[in-house]
Amino acid sequence: MSRLVTFLILFAFWMMLSGMFDAFHLFLGVIACGAVAYFSAHLLFPDGKVGLSGRNVLGMALYLPWLFWQIVVANLQVAKIVLHPRMLDLINPQIVRFKTSIKSPFARVTFGQSITLTPGTITINIDRDEFTVYALTDDTAASLPGEMEKRVAAALEKEQG
Repeated sequence: MSRLVTFLILFAFWMMLSGMFDAFHLFLGVIACGAVAYFSAHLLFPDGKVGLSGRNVLGMALYLPWLFWQIVVANLQVAKIVLHPRMLDLINPQIVRFKTSIKSPFARVTFGQSITLTPGTITINIDRDEFTVYALTDDTAASLPGEMEKRVAAALEKEQG
């Protein structure tokens, strides 16, 4: 099941990026995505279980628009810093370490990738519940883990109780 889900994800992504929908290119996409899914499904689903529930899909559907908006806002903030005549006064690159309350590996990876997708921050390491993140400014560092952690947990963690 994990290989099938991996194949479907890869093939959908391949079709979106290739833009080629003739029989020859679709056949090549099926072969390439099938081979990659066969050999690497364990990377996406380490325990072999897909574990996608309707709640997770709905949670991600609600989380992704918020994430895209945060990426736009962070892009504008970084552009403002880069274009500012006193750029060096505005930046204070630093490494921030914090613990997260997120338990599931998939949710932690989603959180780490969300941080990295947001300009001005890069997830350097995830070690169990401890994150190490590069932050470009003091404001960015102060906002970690913040609202993003809460939203990822709400979207992907099972309810406690």
